[in-house]
Amino acid sequence: MARSRAIYEYTEAEDKSMRLGFLLIAAGLLSLLGLGCCWLRPALQERGGGGSANCTVLAVRQLGERFACTFSCGAACRGTARYPCLQVLVRTSRSAAPALLHEDERQLRTNPKCSYIPPCARDDQENSENVTYKQKYWKEKVGSQPFTCYFNQHLRPDDVMLRRTHDETVLLHCFLWPLVTFLVGVLIVVLTICAKSLAVKAEAIKKKKHL
Repeated sequence: MARSRAIYEYTEAEDKSMRLGFLLIAAGLLSLLGLGCCWLRPALQERGGGGSANCTVLAVRQLGERFACTFSCGAACRGTARYPCLQVLVRTSRSAAPALLHEDERQLRTNPKCSYIPPCARDDQENSENVTYKQKYWKEKVGSQPFTCYFNQHLRPDDVMLRRTHDETVLLHCFLWPLVTFLVGVLIVVLTICAKSLAVKAEAIKKKKHL
C-alpha cells in the first residue's frame, strides 16, 4: 500500500500544474459571480422590458439652461466648463407620445434633461459650437428620416436611446472570458491527472514485464 501511495504522489511540476488549474477554476467562478452581481444583473434589468423601434425627429432645440462638465488638461490640471442643453424630441413607432432621445444609457444617467453631452473643452464657446454642430446634424442630415432607437418602458418610458451601452456583444464577453478561464483550469487539472494515471499504468506494465 505504501508503494502504491508513493507511485501516485505528484512531482513538483505536476503539483504546480494542478495548483494552476485550481487557481484558474477559482478565478473563473469568482469572475462569473462578481460580474453577475455587480454588472450583469443591472445590465439585464436595463434591457428587461425594452426593445427597438423606429424613431422620427419631431423637434430639435437648445434650452437656455447650461450644464457644467469637467475637462482635463494634464495630470494635475482639471477645471469646469459649461455647455448648452440640446434636446432632440422624437416619435417612436411604439407610441404617439413624444420622447427625448439620448446617446446611450450612460449619457441618460449623466444628464437626463439633454440629448447630447459634448466632449468637455476648456472653452465654453467650443462646447457651444460642438452642440450647435450636433443640432444641425439632427435637423439637416437626419431630418424626417426614420432611424432605429431603443427604449425601456419599465425604467424610462419617456426616453429613448440611440444605441445601447449593454449590447449583446458586451454581455457575451461578460460570460465568455470567465467561462474560458474556468474551462482552461478544468482542462489543465484533467490532463495532469490523466498524464499521471497513464504514467503510473506504464510503470506498472514495465515492472510486470521485468518480473
